[in-house]
Amino acid sequence: MDAARNLQALTDDSPLVATSRPPLPHLDLSLNSALTRAATLWPDRTFLKIAGQDVSFVEFERSIGRLAGGLERMGLRRGDRLCVFMNNSLACVETWFAANRLGAVWAPINTDFRGDALRRVIELADPQLLICDADLHAVFVEHIATGRDVPLLINGAAPDVPAAMQLSQCVTDDPIAASDVRFSEPSALLFTSGTTGRSKAALLSHRYFISQAGIAIRDFGLREDDVLYCPFPLFHADATALTTIPALLLGCSAAIGRRFSASRFWADVRATGATVFDFMGATLTILQKADPLPDDAANPVRLAWGVPVPEWAPDFERRFGLKILECYGSVETSIPVTVRHDRPRVPGSCGRVIPEFDLIIADDDDEEVRRGSVGEILTRSKIPFTTFTAYYGMTDETFAAGRNWWFHTGDLGRMDEDGNVSFVGRKKEAIRRRGENISAFEVEEGILRHPDVIECAVIGVPSELTEEDVKACVVIRPGSDLTKQEILTHCRDVLGRFQVPRYIEIMEALPKTPTGKLEKYRLKEDGVNARTWDREAVPSAAHPSR
Repeated sequence: MDAARNLQALTDDSPLVATSRPPLPHLDLSLNSALTRAATLWPDRTFLKIAGQDVSFVEFERSIGRLAGGLERMGLRRGDRLCVFMNNSLACVETWFAANRLGAVWAPINTDFRGDALRRVIELADPQLLICDADLHAVFVEHIATGRDVPLLINGAAPDVPAAMQLSQCVTDDPIAASDVRFSEPSALLFTSGTTGRSKAALLSHRYFISQAGIAIRDFGLREDDVLYCPFPLFHADATALTTIPALLLGCSAAIGRRFSASRFWADVRATGATVFDFMGATLTILQKADPLPDDAANPVRLAWGVPVPEWAPDFERRFGLKILECYGSVETSIPVTVRHDRPRVPGSCGRVIPEFDLIIADDDDEEVRRGSVGEILTRSKIPFTTFTAYYGMTDETFAAGRNWWFHTGDLGRMDEDGNVSFVGRKKEAIRRRGENISAFEVEEGILRHPDVIECAVIGVPSELTEEDVKACVVIRPGSDLTKQEILTHCRDVLGRFQVPRYIEIMEALPKTPTGKLEKYRLKEDGVNARTWDREAVPSAAHPSR
């Protein structure tokens, strides 16, 4: 029986909305059959807007059929891994669908990886074929020692690269037919960010992408006349599962940017005619703290979704003339929590659990805590293959994350009596200071209320009194003369006494992954250094008058 049909009786019992959520469609499609469907239903509609190109569904299907023929000729077979080291481009998207057309697995690598990190993910994926961009070729070949001879193709012109190694030459005259791939078979390996440890390869099925896209379509209210804009890399779920595949299922357009740029963002939105965009990390903060312009609301966007949603979101909505929605998820969990497009946003909440998932807030023994209490967020899906299948090549890590039949997110959260879920912070980022547990996330929120603070990361650093002290790493608006003392005064105004940082460091930029996630381990490695201001060393700052 179709898994979606089993959910037809499930209703959303929220007191805030009386309607039920319809079951997710197309769950038995693979990406191959989804593309065939789209090219049949909407052959001439624009599927992809990327690097100034508009590509229709039928044009895309034909081009990936020819590329799949070339990859097959290079020896790529069903179940093989194709590793790509490519920036956002049409060619990058084509490698994904061409690999899947053969029943192979696409493994896009973070293009900022270097050295050991790059070598490790390639060794972990154990690919049968490699593709990289020409401008990344020198970096790539320096680090790809795999211990065996793996064919390498180059996308674009590169010096001293023979024609046989060029991706553009790796096509056949006639498109080959798609393999008969089941929804449960693997489509891709997406590597975790590695912000708290070594990157892991999340093995994702075809249904993973179809179901996650279905959640976005249903809960965000996406439409077939939308243009979905994503400025984040194709090695991330936002650009793939939540932008490209919703467009594939709806018959609308996916506009993929090169990468997020505050100075180009609204120009790219207008140029592509984007009606929906996604955000993450500091995206909204950076856009909000840019100087206001009289035409800020003169843009085509009706909806933005992502995480986190700050408390000043209503101001952003009024300024830019759009609606903001929040969700909660990860590459492993899909998106088990959403704020529906037809439901009012609850301040501080990322939404409610959707019918296809179970979610509890648990203590260290995996026992559910009382409503309103903080604990780790544990999730599990009710439909097979809608979350990650495993950490590829990491059996122990897979079992550890899924102990007691729950996926352990490592995130702290709470759920109120109405079922609204709130993200509190990363479990590993909780700071223990003089007997108090401090949420780094909540301290960051408070500091970001200052109009001259663009970004902020809060970490725990070793204390001479045992446990930890709080350090705030702050990026301020260009041209601002905001001082550390003024930041401290602001913290005392908006935070509890126990949350006020002892250490403050003003930085030009925070270390981040290409998807905007903070690399806090690098800040922890720096710790308290010569650039760090210690309020305990300044008598007037150490002891507030209040």
